[in-house]
Amino acid sequence: MNARASGNKAYVPTDLEHIANVLTHALSVIPSLIGMFLLLQRSDDKWKFFSGVVYGTALVALFFVSTFFHYVFYTRKFRSLKEILHMCDRAIIYIFIAASYTPWLLLKDTEGNFWTRNLSWIVWTMAVLGIVYQYYFHERYKTLETLFYLIIGITPGYAWFYVREKSGLWELCIGGLVYITGVMFFKCDGRIPCAHAIWHLFVNIGATIHFYAVYTHLINANDQPKEIMS
Repeated sequence: MNARASGNKAYVPTDLEHIANVLTHALSVIPSLIGMFLLLQRSDDKWKFFSGVVYGTALVALFFVSTFFHYVFYTRKFRSLKEILHMCDRAIIYIFIAASYTPWLLLKDTEGNFWTRNLSWIVWTMAVLGIVYQYYFHERYKTLETLFYLIIGITPGYAWFYVREKSGLWELCIGGLVYITGVMFFKCDGRIPCAHAIWHLFVNIGATIHFYAVYTHLINANDQPKEIMS
């Protein structure tokens, strides 16, 4: 374990930590591709298919971009590419959070009010704003950046109170708690050995729980999706 990063600098992992960072997300690339295939294969209407494309693409992108970034970082070459991939790695988190909620917000039937009808737009708008923030303030105000991730991840929980049929929502909450627990390690580089790799493992677990919930309770469910954006 190396010393903690100071100021606006990024933490520099040891060789062992670099390898752990690469492997812990590389092991999820192929399963995420298989998962996306299953989502699309089992989609029996246009909204399930659309949800599967959005969620599945973000799932694959999360693990692929993370793996590619950490590999390039480990090689200590292609510095410009490494910086671009680092920004993409952070930006894809915003996209993944919004995409993870998209099937729930599109396919679950909710009691109609302004906020529940437009929550999908709100979450995606927040994700776009987060990406813009990441572009202009990369590696600055890191605590604020983490807070933004948490806010975007928690905000859609508002819809919980208005969903008529709650199957799968407990899995959604459990997966969310796994992610939130993992954030503690996300902020512990230089304090806990392989902290970032441990964070990756929490992401793997949370993503697995959420995929199971989406596949079982939404995509593979027999109920008809609600009418949306009408």
